[in-house]
Amino acid sequence: MRLTSFTDYTLRTLLHLGSNRDRLVTIQEIADLHSISKNHLMKVVNELARNGVVETIRGRNGGFRLAHEPEDINIGAIVRMSESDFYMAECFDPEGKPCGLVKNCSLKGVLGKATKAYLDELDRHTLASLLPEPAPRETPIAFQRKKAA
Repeated sequence: MRLTSFTDYTLRTLLHLGSNRDRLVTIQEIADLHSISKNHLMKVVNELARNGVVETIRGRNGGFRLAHEPEDINIGAIVRMSESDFYMAECFDPEGKPCGLVKNCSLKGVLGKATKAYLDELDRHTLASLLPEPAPRETPIAFQRKKAA
């Protein structure tokens, strides 16, 4: 199974946003980071915004950010949202050509179970589970109580 470039860019965008929660991110920034088309990335961000996954801020200092906490963004739901279909073979397409082997073929059932297992695994993950752990602080901050004057 292979994800479309649209889904790949969607996941890369969310990973970048999840790693940069403290600021607005621009389309140009992600396009430069991954050497991908800014126009294609604009479609990705538009779809994420339309589905309420990201929040966009217009203007000179605008950008976009996650609209939810990373632990609330399910990867399976994101992949389902961004993929047009999961037809593993032509026989999965209801509008496809009928197969002459349909009565004696168990391939569709096997591929259907494989697709379900694939999506079930993605459903077990959130954006938070895919983000790297923040690096621990090397030296703790020391606070000292001021003496009363």
